[in-house]
Amino acid sequence: MIAARLVLADGTVYEGHSFGAEGTSFAEVVFNTGMTGYQEVITDPSYCGQMVTFTYPELGNTGVNPEDVESDRPQVSGVIARNIASRPSSWRSTQSLPDYLKEHNVVGLYGIDTRALTRHLRSRGAMNGAISTTLDTQALIEQLNDLPSMAGLDLVPRVTTAEIYTWQDSSNAGWIETTNGSAKPLRVVAIDFGVKKNILRRLASHGCEVIVVPATTSASEILALNPDGIFLSNGPGDPSAVHYGIKTVQDLLEAKLPTFGICLGHQILALALGGETYKLKFGHRGLNQPAQFKGVVEITSQNHGFAVDEDSLANADIEITHLNLNDNTVEGLRHRTLPVFSVQYHPEASPGPHDADYLFGQFVALMAESP
Repeated sequence: MIAARLVLADGTVYEGHSFGAEGTSFAEVVFNTGMTGYQEVITDPSYCGQMVTFTYPELGNTGVNPEDVESDRPQVSGVIARNIASRPSSWRSTQSLPDYLKEHNVVGLYGIDTRALTRHLRSRGAMNGAISTTLDTQALIEQLNDLPSMAGLDLVPRVTTAEIYTWQDSSNAGWIETTNGSAKPLRVVAIDFGVKKNILRRLASHGCEVIVVPATTSASEILALNPDGIFLSNGPGDPSAVHYGIKTVQDLLEAKLPTFGICLGHQILALALGGETYKLKFGHRGLNQPAQFKGVVEITSQNHGFAVDEDSLANADIEITHLNLNDNTVEGLRHRTLPVFSVQYHPEASPGPHDADYLFGQFVALMAESP
């Protein structure tokens, strides 16, 4: 076994063992409370610039397979776990988790008390850290002092598509194929701030033609594609730093097209409508976050470190539709006169519960009813 250590920006050190690639990696350290779906988490572009601590004690039991990835490669800067299974047991597995991370040069640390680390992050807040098999603690701390905070950081350029493409795959185990109820194909232009593949699959499964565009695409270029609706995707980093995306959404709102935002897309929509966002102490990352909508509680999949400031949404045309029941943060909004709405959580799940899948149907219905 190769020794490895995690050093946090506050000087806390956790000694363990290496799995995956050897070397050193710096990023914000966060935790995810999900009991399943480690492969989807590791490949979710929203985790770009972060190391993920998994609170579930066993990781890697089902290995890795090409069907369950949310992007073409791991997006995390590091993986932290209690125990690692190097010999997976699943008929779908094509590779072990350690081999997968090593292939993509992602460092991993196991053999530490992840409960203690999680409690530390809940108490002190998410912070920068480093995993290393080569550098000593003092050298890591010195470099951590120069590492920028996630606040103010625009990570979208690292994950957005480089060119426009059309998404056609609607396959997704466990979902029911649906139709859009429209006499015409519905064209959705999805602005890629770091989109998950299963969001695109869910839109396609509703019979939508999905055109994915880079995050820097202008409103005029998007409108030239003649969309029936606009989708604003999830993604990493501080939403207030994505100035180009906010400006594009402001311009698109003038076209009065049906618009649906998820996660970072929700935050960018709120900013475009005049709201503000702020960084949460340790964020919401897991599969069992309760969100309330008109007295009904949905159990939702979440992954975000920033939230929309409720007090900043003073515009009478904006209605807050969903709240997180753990801390009362804003989980959804809609415009009272425009066909525009968004949620902070992930209705596509992958992994997670399917309580909120109806939102895709609502978006499709808005497009079908639009003149």
